[in-house]
Amino acid sequence: MLKQIKYFQAVVRCNSFSEAAEECYISQSAISQQIQALERELGVSLLERKNRKFTVTPAGEHFYKKSLILTADFDKLCRETAQIACGKDAKICVGHLKGYSGREFHQAVADFTEKYPDVSIQIINGNHEELYDELRQERADLVLSDQRRAFSDEYVNSLLVTHECYIEIAGRHAIAGMESVDVSELRGVPCILVASASQQENEQTYYRDIVGINGEYLFAENLEEARLLVIGGKGFMPVEGDGQPVQQFGTTLHRVPLLRNGKPIKRNYCAFWKADNSGYYIEEFADILKSKFSVSC
Repeated sequence: MLKQIKYFQAVVRCNSFSEAAEECYISQSAISQQIQALERELGVSLLERKNRKFTVTPAGEHFYKKSLILTADFDKLCRETAQIACGKDAKICVGHLKGYSGREFHQAVADFTEKYPDVSIQIINGNHEELYDELRQERADLVLSDQRRAFSDEYVNSLLVTHECYIEIAGRHAIAGMESVDVSELRGVPCILVASASQQENEQTYYRDIVGINGEYLFAENLEEARLLVIGGKGFMPVEGDGQPVQQFGTTLHRVPLLRNGKPIKRNYCAFWKADNSGYYIEEFADILKSKFSVSC
């Protein structure tokens, strides 16, 4: 039936039996017979024939539009199956927030590479807008990022977890002994963000206007550099990830819940990938990543 569907698509697309037959490398009478067989199988008329011309019936219009999705998915399935069969040529690029401190992403990478040792995996990181641009330009297949805009139908938006927000601050700082801290109580303490030079303004705008942190901002290129600034008493850092203590820093670094107007601030973390780029390895990595968040919650 699939071949008959493709013949029907060709006839509608070309608006001609003869041109469609030429495109499909079969005779005009053969393509007509195949479409008639399709109509008998479906029990409906897809084309209304008048002399040597035809029009597409309402049922035919519906079938044509839906069948385009069906055949595209089938072709994609065939490509993915062939790719899996010769896995050495398979590759995937995944990204995560530059300042994300949770362990789930790295655990997912470890499990994925163990399960698919022949799949080449490239890892990138960046801030929210950088990761979004990597997806939009199709340089990344899937990213772990925070939700800062309404979900788009162009992407698969898989919610992984909703975390309450924390800050990291030097253990000797007075705030380190507090059960929680409100953004209004941080005005006199510099906020340290992990951001590249091109993203500093975007990150500062988000944390100032959306999170509500007002005051001085300092920037670090990576998470390690930011934590050294925190340990050195230069300020506090909003934490991307859960509130678990950072074991390797002992008592030199504390995590304190962050509030706004006395209520915990919460952020959604999601796996994002383009809906038209959904494939076996992308969805498999997403499933593994989601399982890591399920275990950690």
